Amino acid sequence: MYLQRRIAALTLLASIVALLFGSGCGKTPSPNENSKTTTEAAGELTSLAGQSVTVELDGPAAAVRDWLEAVRTGNDEKATAMLTTVARQKTAAMNLSVRPPASETAKYEIGRVRMVGEDAAQVAATWTDLDEEGKPQTDEAIWVLRKEPQGWRIAGVAATVFPGEPPLKLNFEDPEDMLLKQQWLREEYRRRAEQQTQQAQSPGQPESAVRR
Repeated sequence: MYLQRRIAALTLLASIVALLFGSGCGKTPSPNENSKTTTEAAGELTSLAGQSVTVELDGPAAAVRDWLEAVRTGNDEKATAMLTTVARQKTAAMNLSVRPPASETAKYEIGRVRMVGEDAAQVAATWTDLDEEGKPQTDEAIWVLRKEPQGWRIAGVAATVFPGEPPLKLNFEDPEDMLLKQQWLREEYRRRAEQQTQQAQSPGQPESAVRR
């Protein structure tokens, strides 16, 4: 149960629905404007997230706030409307959601905003919810947005899944890649959990003897 909530939170934080991320696994997103800005966002995760920055909630910051609030309260119609046009069309075609389950215990904070040209932006945010033991679990993410005629819309996200490792990227406009990353993430969580269990059962063995 915790694994499912963790995947959901990270994926959206998306991240989100219980879909998400891959690091060097699955196919690489095709190069386009959005995947480029998503990659750039991953590189900025350390410098943007985790900072206590007061921002005026308008423009892209307000869009991320509206998206996270819609996710938190289970307002699927609003959350879907906050995605880019391409993301809405492609996820709908695959009957896919990029929203995590609603949660009354979840909280979020909007952090620093970084403009990428005139029509793209990266917004740092944290998402905090309770784990299986009832303890707060906070995840950081960089939301990638693009300005469309109707306003700022969510195109993707970059977030740290495993501490000390590079952020993982989700391009909401490439749902096939998200599915591959979702499957990889589930398998990786299980692999690491099994590895920890093996190490706990064989405390006298060197770590190299446990890894395959």
